[in-house]
Amino acid sequence: MKPFISNIVIAVTGTDASILAAKYAIVMAKTYNCKLSAVYVVDTTTIKQLMLSRIFLQEEGTEYEKSLEANGVRYLTFVEDLANAKGVKVERIMRKGTIYTEILTVADEKKADLILLGGWERDTQTKDIIGHSHREIMANAKCSVVLVKEPEIDQIYKHL
Repeated sequence: MKPFISNIVIAVTGTDASILAAKYAIVMAKTYNCKLSAVYVVDTTTIKQLMLSRIFLQEEGTEYEKSLEANGVRYLTFVEDLANAKGVKVERIMRKGTIYTEILTVADEKKADLILLGGWERDTQTKDIIGHSHREIMANAKCSVVLVKEPEIDQIYKHL
């Protein structure tokens, strides 16, 4: 019989909530011997909308995209370092496009049993973009989705 959970996808946004969700995913991967994939999406869809609305010039959009890519590398490296510290392997995946579409695509490609998302952020600008993506992921995922809000995850992670 196949294990109940064997493949986990974690959406990494760089927010505190997504880092806590990554720690939760690492604890799960270590405890249940799961494969773990960390996904960061450069939101090129929003960048294109900003350029079409003339909020960004072409050069500004390109610069912002490069900045998001650099952030993605940094966040994925941080999650990988957290996983390595606990003896867990994590596959780092960076995609470009619409956040929820890319997360769902990776989950399908990896045959994920579970997608982990960080809880809501208090910052309204980030909350709106991430909140919309979270709702779309929850509504359209083919596997279970967990919104991580575990208040003790730092302690659990430290004692793993």
